[in-house]
Amino acid sequence: MTVNSLQTREVSDLCIGKPATRPLSLSATVGDALLALRSGGSDDRLVIWTADGPAPERKACAGNVCLVDVLCYLCAEQNLDAPMAALGAPASALLPPLTAASLVRRVEPSCSILEALDAILDGAQSLVVPIRAAASPRKFTSGSAAELCWLTREDFVRFFLNSIALFSPVPALSVTDLGLVRPAALAVRPQDPALSALPLIRAALAEQTSVAVVSDDGRLIGEISPFTLAHCDERVAPALAALSAGDLMTFVDCVGAPRKSAMRSIRAQLRAKGLLGMLELLDADVSPPFSPSTSSSESDDESSPSSPPLSNGRGRPRVTRSAWRSGSYSARMGRRSEEAIVCHPWSSLVAVMIQALAHRVSYVWVVDDDDYYLDGIVTFSDILEVFREQLEQTGTCI
Repeated sequence: MTVNSLQTREVSDLCIGKPATRPLSLSATVGDALLALRSGGSDDRLVIWTADGPAPERKACAGNVCLVDVLCYLCAEQNLDAPMAALGAPASALLPPLTAASLVRRVEPSCSILEALDAILDGAQSLVVPIRAAASPRKFTSGSAAELCWLTREDFVRFFLNSIALFSPVPALSVTDLGLVRPAALAVRPQDPALSALPLIRAALAEQTSVAVVSDDGRLIGEISPFTLAHCDERVAPALAALSAGDLMTFVDCVGAPRKSAMRSIRAQLRAKGLLGMLELLDADVSPPFSPSTSSSESDDESSPSSPPLSNGRGRPRVTRSAWRSGSYSARMGRRSEEAIVCHPWSSLVAVMIQALAHRVSYVWVVDDDDYYLDGIVTFSDILEVFREQLEQTGTCI
């Protein structure tokens, strides 16, 4: 294959093996979305349509939602006192206040990969593409949510990695030489209230990155990752409201944290802050019609305010995963990482691509040495810009 042959490739090539989207009715509530997300499946997102109707081709995709959207909504200022009541709000409330075109774009399977890439680089967070219907394996249909799949930046980076030799010598250059290291703007200190990081978590979800947890002297301690949060459950919302950023990181990521000790600490801090609604959510068996059904597995005498802290705010990044939802994290996602994914300023572009794809992240933190001083972050968006520029320079752009 040559670089010139890239212009003949269609976006359908990226859809092979991709799961169909899971639809969410326009009349669904936040609680409905939560239960659908908790049920698992091959995709951790749901698609929301702008209109219902008998003709699927007339529907427009308003966006997709994941568990992080639900957590952020429940922890919004207007819902902190009554998160259980917030579960009855329309699911459309989970969508960010942006136009649908800026979030999700539909492209046809015959669209060229480069045209689809331009849509991503133009601001689309993801693309929705019709895929082959099970009943018609030889033909694409433009139909309902069950016949569509999502494409993200990861899919495009994987595509270019498969053709990496065509772009030599650029892939061997360092991320610093290529100007890919940007400041890590989304960062908090471990002692900051986790609730103060809520806007950063929303931004990280939109940018497909993460929130760095950084010590006062600039060392990377860990991260609050939307990717990780998306595979937990609604109990993270009370933890967000109660804990510091460092303790939240430990609560979510550290499989070895004592479960009862963590819950006691959260309950004690929720009571101290007067967030009784969050306490109710922590103990509720969330089910339709989304009214509280308290079924605490731990007695009130375990909620002593003298509970030990969940972390000491020191050490290298650790991102081991929680297994609250059905199946372990490693079984569901195929990997378990002991440390945040990092590289050095001198790391090559191809090495960073391989590292990120292997760990299913769309960014890599840049640290300057073994002491983990944070220099910045490399994202898939910037990596894709490099390949688009290379294609333009070789005269293969469309």
